[in-house]
Amino acid sequence: MNSASRRLWRTSPLTYVALVLATLFSIYPFYYMVVIATRSLDSINDVPPPVAPAGSFGDNFGRVLDNEAANFLTGLLNSVIVSGIVTVSVVITGSLAGFAFAKLRFRGRNALLLTIIVTMMIPTQLGLIPLWGMIQDLNWFDTLYAVTVPFLVSAFGVFMMRQYATQAISDELIEAGRVDGASTFRIYWNIVLPALRPAAAVLGLLTFMETWNSFLWPYAVLTSENPTLQVSLAFLSYAYYTDYSQVFAATAVGTLPLVIVFIVFGRQIVGGIMEGAVKS
Repeated sequence: MNSASRRLWRTSPLTYVALVLATLFSIYPFYYMVVIATRSLDSINDVPPPVAPAGSFGDNFGRVLDNEAANFLTGLLNSVIVSGIVTVSVVITGSLAGFAFAKLRFRGRNALLLTIIVTMMIPTQLGLIPLWGMIQDLNWFDTLYAVTVPFLVSAFGVFMMRQYATQAISDELIEAGRVDGASTFRIYWNIVLPALRPAAAVLGLLTFMETWNSFLWPYAVLTSENPTLQVSLAFLSYAYYTDYSQVFAATAVGTLPLVIVFIVFGRQIVGGIMEGAVKS
């Protein structure tokens, strides 16, 4: 590496300062959420505001569980079920369709792909009213079907997996599988799916986060008797005076599954990238 390249990749002290500041600004909202979740309601309004955690988290979360209007545990369980089912379905259908659009030759392939891309340009809000009518016709109101079935397939997932499959899987590898007598599904399962693992991990993480944080549609079709987590958190705020210590305690617990999923998928993403680099 010549001197010009070394200067280009050399890290300056200013870079470390910028990274530290960006990290602090990113972590601070989560830290302050923990501070408020562990404080009593009276101490939240202190001046200056509290900056260190206290020992009231158990009392705050106990009041969350006692709040029958929110149904927090039901919302937490429903979010786990809905997010898990939607994530698995989006990854499977996206990888299947992405493989088909990238490596299989069939009539109308480009037209179908263009149609999928066009649907990504339509704002989601435009489909809420007709979708709500369909949910009413199917008698799915206030059921998990209403927040699961419409999202089992993702146009973004199909497009993302198609783009990754085009670059990650060679035509020669597919032909070698056919020469060995493998069926199309066997090629997908044994050759394509392992090669798509890094992209599948990213898609799974993004889908789980999006579904877990979804609020508008679940709020439209679910009630407090059968909520998801975000709907449950909304009902915690339905009062003349909002108990923020209770809301932040519930939010802190509701954030833990996202952190766990991020850690698990993050390891798979890094492992897949390193594996691909070694193969290259």
